[in-house]
Amino acid sequence: MKTSWFALILAVLSTELLTSHCSTVKSPRFRGRVQQERKNIRPNIILVLTDDQDVELGSLQVMNKTRRIMENGGASFINAFVTTPMCCPSRSSMLTGKYVHNHNIYTNNENCSSPSWQATHEPRTFAVYLNNTGYRTAFFGKYLNEYNGSYIPPGWREWVGLVKNSRFYNYTISRNGNKEKHGFDYAKDYFTDLITNESINYFRMSKRIYPHRPIMMVISHAAPHGPEDSAPQFSELYPNASQHITPSYNYAPNMDKHWIMQYTGPMLPIHMEFTNVLQRKRLQTLMSVDDSMERLYQMLAEMGELENTYIIYTADHGYHIGQFGLVKGKSMPYDFDIRVPFFIRGPSVEPGSVVPQIVLNIDLAPTILDIAGLDAPPDMDGKSVLKLLDLERPGNRFRTNKKTKIWRDTFLVERGKFLRKKEEPNKNTQQSNQLPKYERVKELCQQARYQTACEQPGQKWQCTEDASGKLRIHKCKVSSDILAIRKRTRSIHSRGYSGKDKDCNCGDTDYRNSRPQRKNQRQFLRNPNAQRYKPRFVHTRQTRSLSVEFEGEIYDINLEEEELQVLKTKSITKRHNAENEEEAEETDGAPADTMIADGTDAIGQPNSVRVTHKCFILPNDTIHCERELYQSARAWKDHKAYIDKEIEALQDKIKNLREVRGHLKRRKPDECDCSKQSYYNKEKGVKVQEKLKSHLHPFKEAAQEVDGKLQLFKENRRRKKERKGKKRQKKGDECSLPGLTCFTHDNNHWQTAPFWNLGSFCACTSSNNNTYWCLRTVNDTHNFLFCEFATGFLEYFDMNTDPYQLTNTVHTVERGILNQLHIQLMELRSCQGYKQCNPRPKGLETGNKDGGSYDPHRGQLWDGWEG
Repeated sequence: MKTSWFALILAVLSTELLTSHCSTVKSPRFRGRVQQERKNIRPNIILVLTDDQDVELGSLQVMNKTRRIMENGGASFINAFVTTPMCCPSRSSMLTGKYVHNHNIYTNNENCSSPSWQATHEPRTFAVYLNNTGYRTAFFGKYLNEYNGSYIPPGWREWVGLVKNSRFYNYTISRNGNKEKHGFDYAKDYFTDLITNESINYFRMSKRIYPHRPIMMVISHAAPHGPEDSAPQFSELYPNASQHITPSYNYAPNMDKHWIMQYTGPMLPIHMEFTNVLQRKRLQTLMSVDDSMERLYQMLAEMGELENTYIIYTADHGYHIGQFGLVKGKSMPYDFDIRVPFFIRGPSVEPGSVVPQIVLNIDLAPTILDIAGLDAPPDMDGKSVLKLLDLERPGNRFRTNKKTKIWRDTFLVERGKFLRKKEEPNKNTQQSNQLPKYERVKELCQQARYQTACEQPGQKWQCTEDASGKLRIHKCKVSSDILAIRKRTRSIHSRGYSGKDKDCNCGDTDYRNSRPQRKNQRQFLRNPNAQRYKPRFVHTRQTRSLSVEFEGEIYDINLEEEELQVLKTKSITKRHNAENEEEAEETDGAPADTMIADGTDAIGQPNSVRVTHKCFILPNDTIHCERELYQSARAWKDHKAYIDKEIEALQDKIKNLREVRGHLKRRKPDECDCSKQSYYNKEKGVKVQEKLKSHLHPFKEAAQEVDGKLQLFKENRRRKKERKGKKRQKKGDECSLPGLTCFTHDNNHWQTAPFWNLGSFCACTSSNNNTYWCLRTVNDTHNFLFCEFATGFLEYFDMNTDPYQLTNTVHTVERGILNQLHIQLMELRSCQGYKQCNPRPKGLETGNKDGGSYDPHRGQLWDGWEG
């Protein structure tokens, strides 16, 4: 009996031990991140994104609820930046984890939400990876600036996306593919409250139906982006807001900075008053976001999901209001535009902790994937920031030799369109000219046109081998056989036909008959007995009537009466079929069979323009539709819906056509001017330009071709500027200036209080040449910004001594340091993947006392600058 009791107790103990062991053996990736009883459920992820929210101008100072939840309850990243301070490029980087030069979204218009983006990069966002692994993904709010609402981006199970750019009222959203228009009613339409309600309802519903499925939501607010419409209950707050008045406020002009900063002078009094009102309205819009964060927090606490949810709060870029005399805007490489708020709270994140390392918008996608237990793809340029939060990892408690965190201290800031490589041919030519002469000759002699012994028509050069075995290029001697061949092919060349693909086809305009042919032609023309050809079947009588089909019926229009009396009404006889023609003539004038073209039917005007199958535009620029549309509400609504769909389809087609047009402009072939008299050589029947080119040595042909392309590029650019200037003059646009991005503001801009009543004004915020690539470095010893602009201008700011970037001190930096910065910048401009885009801090490896992050043995010095 004792033995049986002992065996029973042993079995029970072994069962308990086995159960305890199974309950603790989980995925090592999530150990310590969630509560003990919830380790079988992956954490929820909520990303809250604001639009144009700054850090430097004090926007967070009024968001007390958000700071209590995120700053006091989570981790604050005090060195958070974006790599491109523009909406669409930055948001594309957040979704893909890539720099702009790797996803090719350069501006808010260039390639933003384009077909190439949809085909190449949109299927590789973090939402797609999480959706494929069981997360219930949902998006609420602003997506991309050019998103048209015609499709649901891949990876999102629930989709409530704003069509086009930020709005608070009178906007359109795409709700799971169906467009939904909203008006000006605060209770139903205010955008911040709408997406907050939608996201909370979705979270509750999803957890009720799928309690063990994790959720990943993105709540993308429009605030504080323009038009800065606040909720009515906040419209009287902050009448004396002055957080935006920093030391760089109205610090202008700046002759030591790039072109737009030199052009911008001090603000006028009306501009300064506008900045005060703008700052006030921006803070008011953020109060609704502050309430939204509190409601989200309370919902998670009520449902018991707060301790199993990561909340990330950030913005797509910063903002400036009056800094350096710029009235408002973004897109500058300075800290007020690239610094953003960045907070994370969640399981095992120490409340109130501060992280000094650099985090970027490209780190969002890898971080979200890491929270979900997924490895980031190697083509993502960012890195997960979870390693900076000291989360408990398996084995950490047993380690005695923990390595210090090695994290980036430098990143790339890039903005503007990608420059076309119009100088690449010059580089290729230079590289080929650096080869030894015998190598260049050997390379040329491999081409087929130089391998024949002057046998091809038009061949001027041939490769021969001398007695010593070296290859030589000799000019072909003109023989009688070659002249005869040229004579026989004269007519072919004169018509523009040739075996070469790049020859021009100018038609028969430059064809010239031979002397005997011209003589015979003159004799034929002088012969009076020559047969005269007269055209047959020529209509010399004007058309008297016109038959028109309208709504399935055929109408005869009397045009003779139209000529005599244009303004009078004219009779239009309705003819049902050929048998009733005589009846119709007898009953001409009967109301049943006659239509009076008095303006109610556009068919009565032969010059009317048919816009749709039911509406026309008359010659007097008035629009008339069928009577049915004016009498039936259902017909009116259906036809209007039809027109809306047609407009959307045409807009999509226009966008695609513009992309194709841009592609064709970039791939434009060389042009030739057939109008010149000297274009063809009269004696030999070949092109003069081709003849001159054939006399050039092969080594000089490439250089001449490059010069021709450069001249063509400059000519096209000059014509483009002329067209823009004429368009501005035609529109009478006084605010728009060549090469500048300007805006106008008037009393009708803001539709909610506080209103603007000081009249209209114009201000310029950026320029077309504001394209740059910058290095931003923050470490224990250095805090600087180094920029190279597309114009060749350089800027360097040491934030340890000049935190507001007031003075460009590039002239004080040693030449060797500038070369090292340039080399490092060029490496980051072409980096791909997190290994290349996150170089190890050089100062930790070499201990360079001067550079901190410079390596003196990195490469040769760059000789790009002189002086």
